[in-house]
Amino acid sequence: MTPEPAAGERTAQQLREQYEIEKQLADRLRTAPRQERRHLYASAYDELYQRVPHHPQLTQKSCPHETAKAVASQMRFLGRFLNKDTIFLEIGAGDCALSFEVAGFVKSVYAVDVSEEITRNARPPLNFRLILSDGCSIPLPRASVNVCYSNQLMEHLHPDDALEQLENIVKVLVPGGVYICITPNRLTGPHDISRHFDAVATGFHLREYTRTELRDLFKAAGFSRSGVYLAGRGRYLRSPMWPIGWCEGLLSALPTTLRRAIGSRLPFRLVLESRLVGTK
Repeated sequence: MTPEPAAGERTAQQLREQYEIEKQLADRLRTAPRQERRHLYASAYDELYQRVPHHPQLTQKSCPHETAKAVASQMRFLGRFLNKDTIFLEIGAGDCALSFEVAGFVKSVYAVDVSEEITRNARPPLNFRLILSDGCSIPLPRASVNVCYSNQLMEHLHPDDALEQLENIVKVLVPGGVYICITPNRLTGPHDISRHFDAVATGFHLREYTRTELRDLFKAAGFSRSGVYLAGRGRYLRSPMWPIGWCEGLLSALPTTLRRAIGSRLPFRLVLESRLVGTK
């Protein structure tokens, strides 16, 4: 899943159209009971893509250059966790472009998503398998995955489902396996389509998290430890959690507009956009 584009990339009418449709579908997910959500995740995303043909998840496929650029950026970070014996799992794989690329460097790749709508005509590598999920379960054997990865996924889960999915990730990881989680920081949000209209996320970002909140969720799910990587100019630096907690505590006390403005500038942006890595 990818972040929302800047407003200038689509017309105001197109943004409003996606906002109204996505908010309607998101409200269904927010208010649905647990068992009903298991079916709604897939149907809601399928309906969104069918009703919003200009959605960036669909139009990005027609721009190979932008897709390749996004994949290359992710691979620069992921490469440090991969080798020829790696069993790789991507959750919320979207168009699967990243998973297809990873397949050339590892033993096998699994991609889990709630919808096959945007991968229907794709030609996958031989060591790749797409698995449809209910948005929470990870239908793979226990201790079968070395590296799990998600990019812009956690914020799309219902808050009541987030911990359960993390627990399922822990189950499928081998001892010492890692889960790399990239998700927008709540303090500079919202980061979904509602950013253009609301002060808090009301679209398919059912909940956005600070890094501190996410670290605590990882601990509750059973990860033995968590670390963060700061990213800047194509380089990545491992960091302790305390600078992130300090920055988040400082910014959380500020009004929304000021918090967004400060959080989007260096060095705060590097800290708030850090990548969380949980180890089983």
